[in-house]
Parts: sequence; C-alpha cells; structure tokens
Amino acid sequence: MRHFRAELGQPQNVVSVMSTPLPILHEVDRAITRSTDHRRAEMVRQLTDLYLVNAEQYSDDEIAVIDEVFVRLVATIEESARALLAIRLGPYAKAPPKILGILACDDVIDIASPVLIQGERLDEATLIKCARTKSQEHLLAISRRKSLTEPITDILVERGDPQVVLSTAKNAGAKFSSGGFTTLVKRSQGDDLLGACLGARPDLPEQLFDRLLETASDVVRDTLQMENLHTLHEIGRAVGTATEMVRAKAAAADSARAAADKAEIENLEKFATAGRFEAAIAALARLSHMPADFIESKLKDDNAEIILIVARASGLSWPTTKAILDLGVREGLRSPDDARQLEASFVRLQQTMAQKILDFHRQRELPAAKSH
Repeated sequence: MRHFRAELGQPQNVVSVMSTPLPILHEVDRAITRSTDHRRAEMVRQLTDLYLVNAEQYSDDEIAVIDEVFVRLVATIEESARALLAIRLGPYAKAPPKILGILACDDVIDIASPVLIQGERLDEATLIKCARTKSQEHLLAISRRKSLTEPITDILVERGDPQVVLSTAKNAGAKFSSGGFTTLVKRSQGDDLLGACLGARPDLPEQLFDRLLETASDVVRDTLQMENLHTLHEIGRAVGTATEMVRAKAAAADSARAAADKAEIENLEKFATAGRFEAAIAALARLSHMPADFIESKLKDDNAEIILIVARASGLSWPTTKAILDLGVREGLRSPDDARQLEASFVRLQQTMAQKILDFHRQRELPAAKSH
C-alpha cells in the first residue's frame, strides 16, 4: 500500500461525499489527470483489489467515494482494462452501483456481459434501459440472468431476435406478464423450438396454452398434447421418475466427459508449454466447445480477459493458462506486473461464473460459425 500511495502522489481536487474520505482516494483523484493509460489501468486494478478486500468494512459514504473514483477512472482506461474490471466486480454482491451501471451499458459486449449476466446489485432501471436501447447481444446477456421481472421480459420478447426470445422463454427464473406471454405465443408461430419451450412452462396460462396448440405445428402440437402438461394429475410422480432417469444418464455421461477432459487438459498442457500454437488452440477449442477461430483471434489480439474466462471455465490451472496466454503475446508486450495481475484475476474468478459467461459467448459464436 505504501508503494501505491507513493506513486499516486499528493491529494488534490478530491471528490468528497463524506466528512472523512479515505486518504488513498484523495491521491487517486489527483493522479487520474497526470498518469499514462497503462498507469490508470494499474490504478483501477489496485483500487479493485483494495475494494474487494475491504468492502465489508466500508460505510455507504465510503463506497460512494470509491464509486465516484471508479467512474472517473473508467472513462480514461482502455477496453481490456474495463473488461477485466467487469469480470471482477460483476458478480460481487456489494459492488459499487454507479460503476456497475456504466459497465453494464458499455457498447462493448465483452465488458457488459459479465455484469448483465451476474450483477446482483444491478438495479432494474439500468436493466430496463439496456434492454430498450442496447444490442441484441446485450439482450441475450440479460436473458441469462438468474431471475427476470415482468417489465424486463416484456421488452426482451418484444425487441429480442429469435435467439433472445428463446433464451428468455427457457429461463426458469423469468416472470412474464399476460402481455408478455401473448407476445411469446404470437412469436412461436413457425418456430417449433420456441413453441415447445413455451408449452413446457408451467406458468403459461391455460387459455394461452390452448391458443398455442391452435397455431403450433403438428410436431409441437402432438408433443404438447401427449405430455398434457396442464392437466396431468400425477405430474409430480412423473417428473420424479424422469428426473431419476436423467440423473443416472447424466452421471454416466459426466464420468465419461471428465475422463475425456482430463486427457484433453494433459494434451493442452504439453502443447502450450512446447509452444505449439495451433495444436494448443485446437485442444482448447475442443475442451471449451468453442470455435477454434474464436480462440485464435482472442489469443492473437492478446484478449487476456476472454482467455482467462475460457481457461477458468474449462478447469485449467494457472500455469497452463499462463502458458496459453504467452503463446499469443508479442515479445515484451506483457510485464511481470501484468502477469501477476492476470493471475490474481484468474484466482478470484469463480469457475461457475466463468462457465456462465462462456456459455453466453458460445451462444453468440456457434450460430455464426454454422452459418459460414
């Protein structure tokens, strides 16, 4: 901390919303205007470290000060630094609200998606604003949140493309208004996947279920009538039996997949440490179920944040991840300090969160890959 304070200099022009602001924030405020792009990115990383370690001890006023500093810093840093900040702050339950909203509304989806998918503290007004004004990729990220309220789903099913609408309908935590359900039924005409998904929702009103049957294809209609989801008296027992069968099959599949993944990881470690660029890309693509050209482009662009997510979601260790990152780095591009910061971000990134973000990217990339 002493080193950090020495580099930042003395306080000046402090934004203060409380009687005794944190001394470190005085120094950050002044340093913003006299630092290089690289130094500002470093300041964001160190301020994030400071916040994540001490947030539980901060008062609301202190959090407001930190929030203001984050907002001012983020306006001056590059895309990769903003993406890393979004990954680290997005899922944190006590993340500063202002900066969370700014990151969520960023036009760059790699920055916005971790917050839109995982940001528990993101307020509904910001979500509604994003849903009304941002891209289909932003809408897709919103559709993958743990829970969605009726005002948000109303916008998603109205503005969203077929991929967004299907993702929203699949979300068990999504609540729909009667108007939202009506829109879904209309949009399911000619879309068997959406029709089957919508008909399987237990919260679909019975009259709309009947309307869905009227407009559904023969395949969807026969499936829904056979399942008879709205009138099955023994649905609990039927679901229980089906669940046990699914679990047994899933356990066997998981065991086989784990063995295959272990072998793939071992191969990947060998390829990465040996500097075999193309072989490492192919192995990571197979392991993560992502297109190889996606992995290659992120490595060549030195998009470390996305590679961190892919590696963490795939169960890789930090040494293997670092070896992969080094494959795409031009000589002298990454300093030891950068490597340490990436390692810290990798360690803090929860695998479950990485898997959700990767799943979002998978939804974006795989349809595009199939179309070529």
